[in-house]
Amino acid sequence: MLKSDYYVEPTELDLLIFEKLIPTNHYLCQVKAIIDFGFVRSEVQDCYSERMGRRAMDPVLMFKLEFLGYQYGLSDREVIAEAQVNVAYRYFLDLSVNSPLPVPSLLSQFRTGLGEGRHQGLFDGIVAQARHYGLVKDRLRLKEATHVIANIAIPSTIQLVAQVRDKLLDSWRPYDPEGVRVAVDEVERIRRSTADLKDEERLLQRVEHLRQLTARVDELPAQLALTSRPDPNRVRLEAALATAHKLLADQDDPDGPDRLRSAVDTEARRGKHGRYYDGYTADISLDPDSEILTALNVLPANGDEAADARTLLEAEQTAHGNRVEAISIDSIGFQGSVLRDLSQPEGLNLTVYVPPHSQGIADSPYFKPTDFDLSPDGLRLMCPQCAACPFLDRCLVKLPAKHGRFVSKNDYQAEYEAARQLAQTEAYTQVRQQHPKVERKLAEMVRYHPGRRARYRGLARVKIQFLLIGLVVNVKRIVRLVRSSLKTPVLQPA
Repeated sequence: MLKSDYYVEPTELDLLIFEKLIPTNHYLCQVKAIIDFGFVRSEVQDCYSERMGRRAMDPVLMFKLEFLGYQYGLSDREVIAEAQVNVAYRYFLDLSVNSPLPVPSLLSQFRTGLGEGRHQGLFDGIVAQARHYGLVKDRLRLKEATHVIANIAIPSTIQLVAQVRDKLLDSWRPYDPEGVRVAVDEVERIRRSTADLKDEERLLQRVEHLRQLTARVDELPAQLALTSRPDPNRVRLEAALATAHKLLADQDDPDGPDRLRSAVDTEARRGKHGRYYDGYTADISLDPDSEILTALNVLPANGDEAADARTLLEAEQTAHGNRVEAISIDSIGFQGSVLRDLSQPEGLNLTVYVPPHSQGIADSPYFKPTDFDLSPDGLRLMCPQCAACPFLDRCLVKLPAKHGRFVSKNDYQAEYEAARQLAQTEAYTQVRQQHPKVERKLAEMVRYHPGRRARYRGLARVKIQFLLIGLVVNVKRIVRLVRSSLKTPVLQPA
């Protein structure tokens, strides 16, 4: 439950210290004057019990500590240590010089307790304040994504099998210690007997052993199904079992696109952003008029970045009840299904500005895909001159490979042509000239609030990281825009 006496109100001496030591234009003074953090209490109220549990620290204080950590690139331990001696931090946190600070581990517990959903609510709350100031417009959104390297070391396949096997054995031990002891002896036997074999044979035997272990452990959840509530050991067991099944499925399909990369971060995937990497994709939507992030999502590295445009827009419109008119995406969005999904009148009904692929943009003396007709059997495209050609029977059975032509004609031809036509307009040119704004915003998140690498493991935790990064860069932008509109200093410390 929340403490009723956690707060020590600053004394007159504290206020004098703040006034003498903190410059009037200090960034944290500006943030405190412009951003109302009071909404945090209502956003996280359901996380606390009014009657049960230890007395908790004020959630606004905890959230402000999170904010400071991401603003200045500090770990939980570092931000608490800095808040102990930094007068500006204490002024921002509404603490007197005698107010106690939480231990660093409480920040981790606070972050875990709020989870992804409530951090999303906090991000949306800051965007709502930007809308309250009249900064965010709904005429256009700029969408872009960047790669995030997972906080993992990539093992060899043999090492990965061993790590998954060990996690399975550790989670199995509380339920069948004797069975685990026998399995460990078998692991040692396999290690000794295959020491001089080639890697292919070593891997084959370890995979087969893992398959046998998985089959045995598969029977446990059914035996435990009658328990009233799953304990932490059972949660660990089910997670380890799911990871083992995923790894075995990957071994059965060596060329599959969605392969497990790590036993410690089972949701990280391999993707390509210039070159191959292992981790996640951070996807953002930006209002070009204010340069404020309006939505943010994190996908596995092999996720569908183009289709995520709908997720971003729906998340924003659900949170704020607004209606976006248009979106600008890079060339990855030039997909018929994506174009139709975003532009159809009964759906989002957006104008989609996307660079079309080269085919069909420039005038060409050759037939376009629209000039070809589908054969009655639906298996071939017919040249517009073939049907009337008197020499059709004497024509080449097969065009020479070096001079042949590939023609793509599909159900989304109308969407492709509409996108190509839009790309010839002045409105398209103006919108695309604004697109670098979202790329600069990503660069800010990566460079100044280290977003190139994941601080945590797991999709939900990495999304929390980027929600906090996005929140921090939004606050910076709001402060700058509001200050420039006021044309006067924002705050004199009390």
